[in-house]
Amino acid sequence: MTHQLPSPDAPLKIGTRGSLLALAQAHETRDRIAAAFDLPQAAFEIVPITTTGDNRALIASDTPLKALGGKGLFTKEVEDALIAGEIDIAVHSMKDMPVVQPAGLVLDCYLPREDVRDSFISPVLSGIADLPAGAVVGTSSLRRRAQLLSRRPDLEVVQFRGNVQTRLKKLADGVASCTFLAMAGLTRLRMLDEVPAHPIATEDMLPAIAQGAIGVERREGDTATAALLEPLHDRVTGQRLAAERAFLAALDGSCETPIAGLALLEGGEVYLQGEILRPDGSEVLADAGRAPIEDGARLGHEMGKRLLAQAGPGFFSFKT
Repeated sequence: MTHQLPSPDAPLKIGTRGSLLALAQAHETRDRIAAAFDLPQAAFEIVPITTTGDNRALIASDTPLKALGGKGLFTKEVEDALIAGEIDIAVHSMKDMPVVQPAGLVLDCYLPREDVRDSFISPVLSGIADLPAGAVVGTSSLRRRAQLLSRRPDLEVVQFRGNVQTRLKKLADGVASCTFLAMAGLTRLRMLDEVPAHPIATEDMLPAIAQGAIGVERREGDTATAALLEPLHDRVTGQRLAAERAFLAALDGSCETPIAGLALLEGGEVYLQGEILRPDGSEVLADAGRAPIEDGARLGHEMGKRLLAQAGPGFFSFKT
């Protein structure tokens, strides 16, 4: 590598949200770069950045995320800092990322993907089938809400946000019988032994697009940083996300639209499953297909367009 490496005197600044999970992801990114280039931790600086989605008053409210700004809630301020040169790279949960990056930014480095599944969280129950009729379920995810109501329209779903500890306290206080969290987050926080989590098969709850994946964003033209990130990139994760995010882009997806999808590599092919749902769960449209791995983005785009045509006008804007 011909570029000067980060050092304690000139550290690489890693920008991230300030949540425990976001910091864990930034630390993983730092540790992977350090290992790849035999650098000390002092050659890096973690820079927590407060985003609109981290505003305590908003998160504590019952206002749906879609009314607060959608996916950009968790990324805009971090990307603004990257554009301004206040940080050198930005570390993101890929399921939070819009499908289009701001001008001047590049997102082409993905860490190895973690467990993609959702988990059912309850101190006394072990799965959705155990919920009695009329039970109150807490989630802020439109996707999980719609998927749950499509199977169990007899349940009551309420807004449920906050960190893991906050949600567990709400369950203990009887605010809801259960909630859902991503297995990847619990794994990265090393909390699987502390949280009553029961993994949900993807056949029963198709995950969010790019769930379990971490992306590292950089400035376009920053060749030194690109060289640092090159050994971190997991090709398989990138191939899977190319199909999933093309599916999302074709649907113009955001936090306002219940969309799920998962790509798997099987031999030399990518197998993609996708679904879109009415927000109240009253209708689910699903599709699946295969293509050579190099055609994954095309597969995702075509599948998204097919479902969009099948849904017709007003599908996502259905009033709940």
